[in-house]
Amino acid sequence: MGKLEGKTAIITGASKGIGAGIARVFAKHGARLVLAARGEAVISLAEELKNEGYEAIGVMTDVRDRSSVDELVKTAVKTFGGIDVLVNNAGVCRLGGFLSSEDADRDYHIDINIKGVWNVTRAAVPYMAKRGYGRIVVMSSVTGDMVADPGEAAYATTKAALIGFTKAMARELAGSGITVNAICPGYVLTPLVKGMAEQSCPEDPQSVIEGIASAIPLGRLARPEEIGELAAFLGSDESSYITGAQVVIDGGSTLPETFTMGI
Repeated sequence: MGKLEGKTAIITGASKGIGAGIARVFAKHGARLVLAARGEAVISLAEELKNEGYEAIGVMTDVRDRSSVDELVKTAVKTFGGIDVLVNNAGVCRLGGFLSSEDADRDYHIDINIKGVWNVTRAAVPYMAKRGYGRIVVMSSVTGDMVADPGEAAYATTKAALIGFTKAMARELAGSGITVNAICPGYVLTPLVKGMAEQSCPEDPQSVIEGIASAIPLGRLARPEEIGELAAFLGSDESSYITGAQVVIDGGSTLPETFTMGI
């Protein structure tokens, strides 16, 4: 019996990258899946998982739109009878210098990375609170709260804000049987990271990936499924006494004091 057997989980940003990795891990652990993303790829992933024998539906959702989010949550409740786990994974990152960026770039990050998490959480919590049970997982990052590189001002700001949101919600919902925790990944080999590498060095993006890996103590980027296993733990009863935590999963990338000293 899987650790998520019988539990219904909404996963946003589930069509690719970390979200798709989480979906596959949750399916393996027995969860009933409600996969959300803006594009039609999320429908295809849900069908693929169904063909493999798992319970899954895909719902095209824009987390910036409250009515779209409300429809997502209502569909989850109508289909599976409730919501046990919410993984707020939908997020974006566009690199750009602070002085050269437009307000639209800033707002794009805020609308999806912050308001999107706010919207989905606000829609799901009443159903969790009514049943006296819930697990909310927020996908933050080591970027923002711990580290940052040039060009990441908008992304870092929004991901750091999610730590504050996690802690505030954990405190507010503690009496409702709902835990709220944040995952802080380092670099994960996803389409998003590959896109950032292409932005950084269009002529040789693979060299950027290799350079990142060389600076990580474990010598590689994470696989999306490794983030999924952590999300499954935080979404299960095994994490019943953990709330308000930010859990780093970065292969040790935030450990080095410098990349030039040492033996």
